[in-house]
Amino acid sequence: MNTNSPTLLTWSEKDTECSALWRSEQNLPARVVLADDTLTADAAYRLACEGSGLLWRGDFQNARQLLQAMARRIDKPQKAKRKKSDAAAPAGGAAFHAHRQAQAQRTRVLSQVLIALDGDYSIGLRRAPDAKQACVQAFGPASGQASVISLRALQGVIGAFEWRKNGVELPALGEDLRIHPHYGVFSPVRGEYVSLVAKAPLPEALKTHAVAFDIGVGTGVLSAVLARRGAKTVVATDMAERALVCARDNLQRLGLQNQVQLLQADLFPPGQAALVVCNPPWLPARPTSVLEQAVYDEGSQMLKGFLAGLKAHLCEGGEGWLILSDLAEHLGLRTREALLGWITDAGLQVLGRMDVKPAHNKTRDESDPLHAARAAEVTSLWRLGAAG
Repeated sequence: MNTNSPTLLTWSEKDTECSALWRSEQNLPARVVLADDTLTADAAYRLACEGSGLLWRGDFQNARQLLQAMARRIDKPQKAKRKKSDAAAPAGGAAFHAHRQAQAQRTRVLSQVLIALDGDYSIGLRRAPDAKQACVQAFGPASGQASVISLRALQGVIGAFEWRKNGVELPALGEDLRIHPHYGVFSPVRGEYVSLVAKAPLPEALKTHAVAFDIGVGTGVLSAVLARRGAKTVVATDMAERALVCARDNLQRLGLQNQVQLLQADLFPPGQAALVVCNPPWLPARPTSVLEQAVYDEGSQMLKGFLAGLKAHLCEGGEGWLILSDLAEHLGLRTREALLGWITDAGLQVLGRMDVKPAHNKTRDESDPLHAARAAEVTSLWRLGAAG
């Protein structure tokens, strides 16, 4: 069996069996229903909840309005339910898991509105945008094969194209420089952790052993900070080819491509460094999409792997910088004692810690079911060294 063969969506239209490449991380719908401007939001919502994919054949902008109407039908009861049961709301990990289940169901329902893409990524609907360039950047050159994507995912592709084109301004890089995230690579919108890496005191060992490692390079933002701070050589790793391509693009834009070596590897490259930086996913839960892999680390496997292997990759006097939010602790998903135990078990000691409060909007959103945890969250840079 060829596990790499593409998944096809099939449906019947005008007495003809049709098929197209399925461009989604969601499961195939239970069945496909042709839908157009005559479909009401109530009927669309009911069909989507039953698992029916709604292959849109009407006006594109009307499909957008339909999706918004379906979202309101999901969100309004949830908000009312939360308001009514605030006094008896689940705490800690229970609240987190309930929230994730609700979000997963919301995603499943809203992902049932489907848009067909022609073989050149054009959209044959009235008032449809030109998404060809966005799709090329997300999926590669057009192959001539028709495909189907959820409207919600298509909006994400178009949004990612705009992010990549305009870039994200990060004051920690200085001189109004920007990072340009690619589709499927997590954007460094939480700039506070970048500022920590820009401000932390560099280890003395970097003066004589001017090599730094960046574990999980992502967009390349931390490699760029280290290179601009004076690390003569940065070796950056990532398992995802998409991340390595994104990092290479950003480092070339910043003129740092000669200082940073990119390597596809699970955690550490060969050798030792005076500074090893890692910003692992902050929450120990199972990711359900490629993008969520930057947020969720099932069983804290990357965090544990980094700590367990760090000592062997530090030169004498070297430091490991672990960038980690304590949101998992406030949600009851991990304890501070567990983290400190993993550090000790790895033969490491804490040399220092720098903390910063996040400034993103969710810390102020009292309607967020996880508001109490987000409001208490602190992001830290842990300076670690070999014990003894």
